[in-house]
Amino acid sequence: MDSTATDRFDTDRFEASRNRLASLAYRLLGSAADAEDAVQDAFLHWQAADRQRIKVPEAWLTKVVTNLCLDRLRSARARRERTVGAWLPEPLLDGDPMLGPADTFEQRESVSLAVLTLMERLSPHERAVYLLSEAFTYSHGEIAGILDITESASQQHLHRARRRITAARRAGDEVDPTFARRIVEEFLIAASSGHTERLVTLLTDDATAISDGAGLTETLLQYDTPQRIAAVARAGFAPAPAKRRLAGGTPAVHYALVNGAPAILFVVGDQVVGAVGFDITSGKIATVRGIAAPTRLVRLTAAWRQHERDTPLMAQW
Repeated sequence: MDSTATDRFDTDRFEASRNRLASLAYRLLGSAADAEDAVQDAFLHWQAADRQRIKVPEAWLTKVVTNLCLDRLRSARARRERTVGAWLPEPLLDGDPMLGPADTFEQRESVSLAVLTLMERLSPHERAVYLLSEAFTYSHGEIAGILDITESASQQHLHRARRRITAARRAGDEVDPTFARRIVEEFLIAASSGHTERLVTLLTDDATAISDGAGLTETLLQYDTPQRIAAVARAGFAPAPAKRRLAGGTPAVHYALVNGAPAILFVVGDQVVGAVGFDITSGKIATVRGIAAPTRLVRLTAAWRQHERDTPLMAQW
């Protein structure tokens, strides 16, 4: 095989792993854009490596991507952004290959906005061990090789990660899709029509809400009582000319699944200008996340443009 054919063969081997590597990087970083950068950096490492000596390309590439992501998590810039609280995971539309694998409950949960946010409570190594074990079913021996740690250390990291996530995670199983859509529609109707009392009844007693302020604030906006959330939702969802100007037009409001959870999207033309995601527990809304910073909606918008549209919940907001 000549050098050109060899390079093409090796490129094909990398491309066969690209989606899996991107899924791992997205779970580690919570950002599709950063995940794509990490995978591209891994490709450059792959091209520069002596590939003839790499016995198991999948394992080698997993190790490279994992450690590139850990380097990003440890970087001064990443620590600064996440410390001040100006960070939410980047939302992805259901069906995005970065959300795979999604065969088990643990795999689907690991890519939810709730768990991606909880990952911030973990150290980089705890995060890596947790995801490699729970989402990608690597053994402790394999994880030890990827992270250059002992099997015992891998087991300890996983134990701590599970404990921290379990302590912070709200109890609840996967929600019936029909019920999830109905409760989100009720929330939208109540919020846009100003029915505060109805909003309160849709929320759990310990409900929380968080918003990136459309990227206009340095820190996240957080609310932690049903009454306060209802008041903010009523004010935020009420249509107004100033909001339409900020959005660049009159949005249509669509129901969608984002990171496996129910959400509503505000869409102007073919541009998603806002996403509101919901966590539902025990038949009520436990968490509301509002994301409207344009940089967080780039990949979601690209996927939406390829998405089969249904009838909007509101044709004109």
